[in-house]
Amino acid sequence: MFFRQAHMRLTARARYLPILIVLLVASGFSARLYAEVAEPEPRGEDEFSFMKLLDQHGLHDMENERWNAYGQSTFVYNYHPTFSAKYTNFGGSTNSLTPKAEISFTGTVTGYFGVKLWDGGHVYLAPELISETPFSSLKGLGSSIQNFELQKNGTEQPTIYLSRAYLRQTFGLGGEQIKLESDPLQLGATVDSNRLVLTGGILSVLDVFDKNIYSGDLRQQFLNMSFLSFAAYDFAADARGYSFGVVAEYYFDDWTFRAARFLPPQNPNQLDLQWSTLSYYGDQYELEHRHTLFGRKGAVRLLFFHNHENMAKFSDAISAYTNSGGAENSTTCPADVFSYGNQNPTAPDLCWARKPNDKFGGGINLEQAITDDIGIFFRGMYSDGQSEVYSYTSTDRSISLGTLIGGGLWDRKKDLLGLGYSQGWISGIHAQYLGMGGIDGFIGDGKITQKPEQVMDLFYSYNVWSSLWVSADYQFIAHPAYNADRGPVNVISGRVHVEF
Repeated sequence: MFFRQAHMRLTARARYLPILIVLLVASGFSARLYAEVAEPEPRGEDEFSFMKLLDQHGLHDMENERWNAYGQSTFVYNYHPTFSAKYTNFGGSTNSLTPKAEISFTGTVTGYFGVKLWDGGHVYLAPELISETPFSSLKGLGSSIQNFELQKNGTEQPTIYLSRAYLRQTFGLGGEQIKLESDPLQLGATVDSNRLVLTGGILSVLDVFDKNIYSGDLRQQFLNMSFLSFAAYDFAADARGYSFGVVAEYYFDDWTFRAARFLPPQNPNQLDLQWSTLSYYGDQYELEHRHTLFGRKGAVRLLFFHNHENMAKFSDAISAYTNSGGAENSTTCPADVFSYGNQNPTAPDLCWARKPNDKFGGGINLEQAITDDIGIFFRGMYSDGQSEVYSYTSTDRSISLGTLIGGGLWDRKKDLLGLGYSQGWISGIHAQYLGMGGIDGFIGDGKITQKPEQVMDLFYSYNVWSSLWVSADYQFIAHPAYNADRGPVNVISGRVHVEF
């Protein structure tokens, strides 16, 4: 019965897929997101691109580029079978993952364009198209959303938008000469090892901060969002994962220091930004050191963030409900105040407590090569957990770790095998709010038996031809929405990814 119903749903959605399929196939023959959203890693020497084709015919200089153009297309399919749950949307709360079997998909097509304006001055644009259907309207998972490409306001009907439009200026300060390879969002150039880089415009925080070569390019690697960045990193971003910001980076040999200010959305997890950099903002600071350990490259990154936003503290929402004798509940939110539409009349709501508040968090990010084909990674972050999620996942503390293995070990050098584990926690006051029937941007089952949300992600990416990969992915998610009364959830996924 389920497969017949799934076939009918997919048939109904098929009217939206031809655009994505045509572009994907055309890209393959003419020729990887919270937000997705980290910029791609450098491509292999034998991978196809139009830039390489022009360079080979003497029509383009990839080492000193005045312009470049790249693209990608990715289709992801997810399925979870039925799972056990003692209750779902208890008391009228609305944010449970349904225990019935579901299918989900995303399809994206992205163009990356770069132009050199003057020495050290580059402008970058990245238009993108997306079509998606999430599990349970993207509700019911906290730190471990199964597909990093999913966006909070996405629809089945393909949507085109400008994900990035920014200016980057590099000032050389001496040292060795470093070659930057031609790549998406990077013009081929030679720069000083000591340099100051200023970036301003529309981009993602993850285009610059919290990079990790073994866990970050999820169009090629793990599918679960908990491996895109720190799950507890509530960085300022709109509902697609992008924002307007200004970034300063200082490179000194093996060290880099970064600082930035980005704009948060006007309302949590929504699309419109708050255009007041002094009133509301998201600041981040990162110190990176690149090293060689036993002859193998690695890196350590320390990151700190501070958000000042119009957001609610869980304790204030509970107090408003209690002090009003239950009158200030989820169903009586003022019409002119943003709310998530919880239908539970006995639950507190964040709508009664929003005011200028601060959120702080800090984390460590490690990557280390073990052999030519094996690398390991670790991320861990602690945020204060007192206020609502404003831009990312419903997580207050998180860790992720794992390994990425290149196919060179079995004579398939462009294949990838990955195994990762991640775990997210929520604070005690966050759990108390959810236990009273409250919801936040992603979770809220009506009540809760608190446990960490855990996920194991195993994938294999098979290189079909040149720049075309097909991947299979399995995820085991325990305690969805930090609730031991529900789950575990098994997620089976497939992915097709092409670069050009």
